[in-house]
Amino acid sequence: MSLLTSAGFIIVGLFAAIFLDNIIKKIIGIAFIEEGANLFIIALGYKSGGVVPIIMPGMTQEWFAANSAYPLPQALVLTSIVIGASTLAVMLAISMVLYKKYGTLSASEILGDRKTKNVANEMGGTDE
Repeated sequence: MSLLTSAGFIIVGLFAAIFLDNIIKKIIGIAFIEEGANLFIIALGYKSGGVVPIIMPGMTQEWFAANSAYPLPQALVLTSIVIGASTLAVMLAISMVLYKKYGTLSASEILGDRKTKNVANEMGGTDE
């Protein structure tokens, strides 16, 4: 179930990052992709009936090796969360600068994409 959920996060994130025009929605889509990848990595490291990979008093090394969850995916995801939070902050800061400069968060208006503007105007959008 976790693998399906991670695939869902990634698909929704790709849709938002590719097809939506608002920069904030694109950033949220990128965050969805990141969280889907994190969930996928954690799901790969899951061990049914596994214990936390910390040796406690009374555990033998053989029992611990046979029953503990694999700790590498947990470490990778923890690192990914820290990196993702900082890149998310940078993306949001850049979007604030773009809004101050252009007065809009529409990617097509910021990039000057006339084709997208014309389609929006034909569909009942406002003229500029």
